[in-house]
Amino acid sequence: MAIPHWLLMSALFLLPLLAQVSAQELGCSVTNNQPSIPENHCPYVVTTIHVQPGYTLTIDSSYPDGKFFTIQDSELQLTTCVDYEEDPVLLLYLNCESPAGQSDLLEIIVTILNENDNSPVFAQPNLAREVPEDTGVGTAIVAREELSATDADLDTIYYELTTTVQDTDGYFAIRGVNNPELYLQKALDYDKFNSTTLLLYARDRPVTSPTNTTNTATATISITIRQSDTRAPWFLPCTRLHNDNSVCISSPYSGRVNISEMSTEPLLLEPGPIYAVDPDYTISDRIVYSIVGGNTDEVFSVDADTGNLTMNKVVTSPDSFLLQVMATQASNIRKYSVATVEIKVINKSNFAPYFEKEVYNGTVFVGLPQGSFVYQAADPSTPLVITALDQDFPDKVNPNIEYYLKDSTDFIATRDGFILTNTVLQSPGTVTIQAVGKDVLSLQEASTIIVVKVILATAVTPSDKMYSAQDMAILGGVLAALLLIALVFLGVLLWKYSRWYGKPLKSLMKKKLSKENYRSYQNEYYQEDEQPDVSSEQHETSETSSVQEETPVPEQPEHALHSSSAEETDNLPKDSIASTVIFDQEEEEKEEDAGQEKEVKSILKTDRHVGDDGYKAVWFKTDVDPEAGERVEVIEDNAADDDDDDSDQDLQKNEEEEGSDTDGHHQGLGVSFASESSPPPAAEVTLNISHTDAGADDSDI
Repeated sequence: MAIPHWLLMSALFLLPLLAQVSAQELGCSVTNNQPSIPENHCPYVVTTIHVQPGYTLTIDSSYPDGKFFTIQDSELQLTTCVDYEEDPVLLLYLNCESPAGQSDLLEIIVTILNENDNSPVFAQPNLAREVPEDTGVGTAIVAREELSATDADLDTIYYELTTTVQDTDGYFAIRGVNNPELYLQKALDYDKFNSTTLLLYARDRPVTSPTNTTNTATATISITIRQSDTRAPWFLPCTRLHNDNSVCISSPYSGRVNISEMSTEPLLLEPGPIYAVDPDYTISDRIVYSIVGGNTDEVFSVDADTGNLTMNKVVTSPDSFLLQVMATQASNIRKYSVATVEIKVINKSNFAPYFEKEVYNGTVFVGLPQGSFVYQAADPSTPLVITALDQDFPDKVNPNIEYYLKDSTDFIATRDGFILTNTVLQSPGTVTIQAVGKDVLSLQEASTIIVVKVILATAVTPSDKMYSAQDMAILGGVLAALLLIALVFLGVLLWKYSRWYGKPLKSLMKKKLSKENYRSYQNEYYQEDEQPDVSSEQHETSETSSVQEETPVPEQPEHALHSSSAEETDNLPKDSIASTVIFDQEEEEKEEDAGQEKEVKSILKTDRHVGDDGYKAVWFKTDVDPEAGERVEVIEDNAADDDDDDSDQDLQKNEEEEGSDTDGHHQGLGVSFASESSPPPAAEVTLNISHTDAGADDSDI
């Protein structure tokens, strides 16, 4: 029959009590028969014992744990340090013997208390891994099982990851504070770093404060980056973009060929021959070249292995070629790059450029600003200019030559060959520079030597002062600004003058021009009648007698008549002049009110309008019909020997008629004249000017 479990447990607890009672009856006892003591502490008082006189108490050696204890006076002491991880509980018996020789056992159970006295331990404290450059983000690098640490104290382990290599932080991480699995957190770049060292810390307590002491273990993880084939070929030379080793930008290639000339050698190109490399240099795959565009008529070919460009046939036209050359990796055609090659077709250059002087000597002062001229040593007032000549040109001046200096940072050469300072020279001395003149089309070069003496600046007179290009530019800018200000000021003055004085000036100019035109059509015969002179009359009579006009007078514009009338009015009597002045004033007022010039109509007609009283016309006697009943003044031609009295009478008669016409307002100005001439009848000319009203005047003219 099986004994119940609870009964056995009860018996175990009761036995020590019974033994203690028995021992007390025998004269031996302990204060605590189930003490607890911390691990790794020795010597340590376990409990206090009491022994009556005549009794003896000893440790029973038949139990192995008794070796850790000893009895010292009235104390039971632990003499050997005990580790909780090895012996969590100790059991010993004390033998109590009476004076009669009777003995009994006292049982003592000692519990060892666990303390944090052990550090975590890594199974592999040193690990090494090789990681490909193209490893995907999030990929596990080291598994959790390989990186987990153990703690004899059975504490929870806390992990932390750091790096020892600069600029490699953030690429690797662990899954969590209690999960040490290592994974890739950011994409790798072999050009930025190819190895790093990580430190993984394992602690048995979380780091909450600086005073919180923990037991820590460290594991070292060495990471090596293996370069992968991730980039296409690069054409050289190239420039890295923003100092980034993963990107390199190449420049186009350029070359020249002579028209109608076959070249058997590889073409010389700028900035160098066609050459590409695999930027994944640890792989260094072979590069294959080919022309994929721009090769019209298959004129050029490229070597698949070397990239040398050669000609297949002669070029007969001056058209340039823009070739597209592709470089691919032999193992992966998808990794490729394309470069442009410009081939210019030029006329053959039979002569290379050359310098007339092998050595140019110049001088410059210390302390001049950047961009100052270097002057000729023999003539300090003349800037130093280097000139390369070319016999391919009639005047030996090749416009395609450009100049530059080799191995010099203190001086530069302009396109025209002037030598300028590129910095502020601090100390005197002599500088020797090699200058090159290069034909940018034929790529032919010429070189010379420039010896520049840098001297201390001395006091110079204003006439000896040398001005730099910057001084000239500043002066030109100031003069341009002053000229602009002057033009603006002049424009403002003209605008104001035209605004305030434009209308009076226009009226004065109008009158002036009208008067000049008026005088240009002056009737000389009318002046002769107004101011007779014997000599002039005879001269005019002879001229007039020779004119036998039977045809009508051609038409003339109205402004011509007005201009002529102005001159004639000057020679009229005062009463006629007054009427004329009134007429002119009224005409001017009407013109100003209307704001425009009158319409010009001819007053010289050969046909006649009988029914229009206000009609103004001039016609000859031969066209006059006496029977028509019109008012016609006829001046008969007299003989050359008529005396002056007849002329005076005729003039008097004309003046009277003019006076009568002037007295009647709106009747106009009538003038009839004829010259004395030889017996043949002269043509009669009659000028009738009538002025009724403004409307009639405008319509009749």
